[in-house]
Amino acid sequence: MGGLPCIRDTRVTVSAVLGQLAAGRTLDQVLDDYPYLERADILAALEFAAAAMQERELPLAHPA
Repeated sequence: MGGLPCIRDTRVTVSAVLGQLAAGRTLDQVLDDYPYLERADILAALEFAAAAMQERELPLAHPA
């Protein structure tokens, strides 16, 4: 999947799940679309996204 984070043992990317939720789909609708996922998988995707947003990348100072 091009290095994108995926839901455990699947080829479903975290971003695919988050995109559906962002579009207003409910957890139950996402589970209908991906019947091999569990509710805990979707919650783990949300947890992963929240943790990723906590990371900060600081630019290196350029020598003068």
